[in-house]
Amino acid sequence: MSESQPPNYNEWTKERLIEKLQEYELNDKKRKSGQSELNLSDETSKQKKKKPKTFDFTRYEFRKIALKFAYLGWNYHGLAFQKHMNGAETVESEILKALHKTKLVSSIDPACCEFSRCGRTDKGVSAMNQVISLSVRSNLSGEEISNSKYNERELNYVKILNKVLPPDIRIHSVCLNPPKDFDARFSCTYRHYKYFFESDGLNISKMQEAASLFIGEHDFRNFCKLDGSKQITNYKRTILSSSIIPSEHGANIYVFDLRGSAFLWHQVRCMMSILFLVGRELEQKAIITELLNPALYPSRPNYKIASPFPLVLFDCKYDEKTTNWIKCTTFDGLHLLRFNQLWGDLKTKSTIISTMKNVLGNGKTESTKTINLEEGRIHNPATYVPISKRETLETADEVNEKWMLKKRG
Repeated sequence: MSESQPPNYNEWTKERLIEKLQEYELNDKKRKSGQSELNLSDETSKQKKKKPKTFDFTRYEFRKIALKFAYLGWNYHGLAFQKHMNGAETVESEILKALHKTKLVSSIDPACCEFSRCGRTDKGVSAMNQVISLSVRSNLSGEEISNSKYNERELNYVKILNKVLPPDIRIHSVCLNPPKDFDARFSCTYRHYKYFFESDGLNISKMQEAASLFIGEHDFRNFCKLDGSKQITNYKRTILSSSIIPSEHGANIYVFDLRGSAFLWHQVRCMMSILFLVGRELEQKAIITELLNPALYPSRPNYKIASPFPLVLFDCKYDEKTTNWIKCTTFDGLHLLRFNQLWGDLKTKSTIISTMKNVLGNGKTESTKTINLEEGRIHNPATYVPISKRETLETADEVNEKWMLKKRG
């Protein structure tokens, strides 16, 4: 039979026809089974290749804004974002994560959005009006961004971020049209700090006299912690106002109220530490004038600095004519409830601590002149070592040189 001619099934026997039919059925099953396996393999391959949708930032315009925010610093490892924190969160890391989560910036890396902060605060320090400037995604066109009349149509940055931020960090104001060359750090005209403390056992009058000696431009190398990595050589800073004033939060609560154009690392806490010594009458106010003279003290005497927890960066001031802040005046009831709960918890803890203090002291306290707040322990004035007789730390030049030598290896 020719290969081109089909078989003549009329001549086939019944047995042969059944055998051929079974052969067709078996081949058909194999074909269908192979096709199913192929389809399943293709589907699995597609699932593996399928990637999550990425947000297309190129579809949007970006605008420079400034944000003003408050935070309680007790639960954070300072303000500044750090790449290698080993699990310890900072205030900025929380804000950058919120910005990235809400697709306002493309990365949590501050370098991606022209990020700048007004003033760096240490672990435990809080702030009421801290400021950052950065570039964020806009809801407007490039032409609309440059015209403030379209601001009402812009994204509500305050509301968007507060929805995903921790309750102890709150954005409360935004500047949508800062000056073209605006920078949160370099555009600030002055910083305002407040340090809260109890007046028990302190000579407030002497502390006030001593605080006033800080006003003006001075060399504050003996009122800071040196940092060789910064290679600072100029320690002169200008203090605009410096005073001890009563606080509105209690009859025996006072505030070291301080305004200055810029500050060194730990400067406010060092200033407060010496003021405590004057208030305890362990030092005379003249010690401040002496420490401000690098000719008398080329390097800082070894004294401990005051606690960070009572310190607050209260405000950061900018040119009001060119910087227009839009303040959010309403916060949701749940957030206010959380603040009331926190306030109640801390008041209760304060009451319990006061009760324990009275129980341990049988209602009596040591003579106020024997408590040294600088070092946080009971101190006998007769054995107190004056600042002028203490060992001094390394000079600024020595710290800088030591750091450079270590860097060179």
